Amino acid sequence: IFYTDWAWTSFVVFSISQSTMLVVGAIYYMLFTGVPGTATYYATIMTIYTWVAKGAWFALGYPYDFVVVPVWIPSAMLLDLAYWATRRNKHAAILIGGVLVGMSLPLFNMINLLLVADPLEMAFKCPRPTLPPYMTPIEPQVGKFYNSPV
Repeated sequence: IFYTDWAWTSFVVFSISQSTMLVVGAIYYMLFTGVPGTATYYATIMTIYTWVAKGAWFALGYPYDFVVVPVWIPSAMLLDLAYWATRRNKHAAILIGGVLVGMSLPLFNMINLLLVADPLEMAFKCPRPTLPPYMTPIEPQVGKFYNSPV
């Protein structure tokens, strides 16, 4: 229950933050430079950066799906399409593009996250061998001293 509760909370928080990060950065750049296609460029850079981070964590001994690469690119392409379609009205570009990203990015990421192994299960199945002793999980010693004379 704990993981499912927090999975939904973190999904919502990350959906909002990633949508905002993509839209604000790309729209800001497009409004001041007038160059379309920028959101897709940003999304590609963020995706490649996350692949590198995923590889680094994997090299440290974590499971391959420890880092989940968010699906930014399709939403960014929608944002660029909205910008191209509303070139004459920058407020429409922000409003329509923001709504498209805000609705599509969580959808793509939900599909992406459904394919990932349960992180809590993975944490107990693959404990890190380099943890210090005081952080190593131990089984609860229920009833161990029940018959003790002390």
